[in-house]
Amino acid sequence: MAMLRAVGRQLVDRAVGSRAAHTSAGSKKIVGVFYQAGEYADKNPNFVGCVEGALGIRDWLESKGHNYIVTDDKEGLNSELEKHIEDMHVLITTPFHPAYVTAERIKKAKNLELLLTAGIGSDHIDLPAAAAAGLTVAEVTGSNTVSVAEDELMRILILLRNFLPGYQQVVQGEWNVAGIAHRAYDLEGKTVGTVGAGRIGRLLLQRLKPFNCNLLYHDRLQINPELEKEIGAKFEEDLDAMLPKCDVIVINTPLTEKTRGMFNKEKIAKMKKGVIIVNNARGAIMDTQAVADACSTGHVAGYGGDVWFPQPAPKEHPWRYMPNHAMTPHISGTTIDAQLRYAAGVKDMLDRYFKGEDFPVENYIVKEGELASQYK
Repeated sequence: MAMLRAVGRQLVDRAVGSRAAHTSAGSKKIVGVFYQAGEYADKNPNFVGCVEGALGIRDWLESKGHNYIVTDDKEGLNSELEKHIEDMHVLITTPFHPAYVTAERIKKAKNLELLLTAGIGSDHIDLPAAAAAGLTVAEVTGSNTVSVAEDELMRILILLRNFLPGYQQVVQGEWNVAGIAHRAYDLEGKTVGTVGAGRIGRLLLQRLKPFNCNLLYHDRLQINPELEKEIGAKFEEDLDAMLPKCDVIVINTPLTEKTRGMFNKEKIAKMKKGVIIVNNARGAIMDTQAVADACSTGHVAGYGGDVWFPQPAPKEHPWRYMPNHAMTPHISGTTIDAQLRYAAGVKDMLDRYFKGEDFPVENYIVKEGELASQYK
């Protein structure tokens, strides 16, 4: 355990420097919004992504004279977050327990300079409003790429092999092989298509290669030809042409105004009957009711993922009750390994911010009024 603690501290305490972003002097008020760990807080010394762990940077920030407030209370005018909006300089948020940073909140935040996402995906922030206000928005690019890609592969297998009904049988004291086997399939030989082939999409394709699948991908940019050949994936420029070819479709595209609600009733109808869908990107890319309806009719044989809209998902959310799903809370990118990576990345960017240095270029989502290309 001591060794784990040492490794965690080493990762979180690592910080490197480069060149200019915001020149910042004096004490800063920094607010972090994370999920509450409660009884689990002390079960792992490297559990830094929660309120109690506070990304492992409290002592470091306070030693530099900064005020660091951490909360999970983020909704409504009486929330803890709302109390600090007017005078905070930095807000650290996370996709796993998103604090929705609206245009109204940005307008109230008179001192706000920097919005950091501990993880990947900054769609919980009104990015055009942040750009218009001259704010910097950045995330820890690559911090949970491996974590999410591994999780996607797991969900593909869980759904194809009809694993969950078998598990439920065991828990309920039952034994009915036919009840599982009648809709269990191998992954080998299936056609798997990813919608989006950025860092996570590419890594998923690489992980899938040993399964001898037929691999397709749709993206606004084609993968480097050498890597494409190495992976054995085929570029599909026309999404509508790719969808009916796939036994499994994985969503790996960011949430933008163009992709919001992209997979509606009409788009799902273009898919092969009996398709498996895995979505660890963002829940709002899907039409919620269209997914639930397609699972109920059997057009979609299984839907799995960890992203919902809104988050946390309300108890009445239809995805909780639709058949043949493999849904969980938003967990894929917040493994202990990922937490240590994004905590170290947040600390690195805060250190650069205090010194007036630039962040790694790939981390910027909004810089000097310009949105990153994937959000345009």
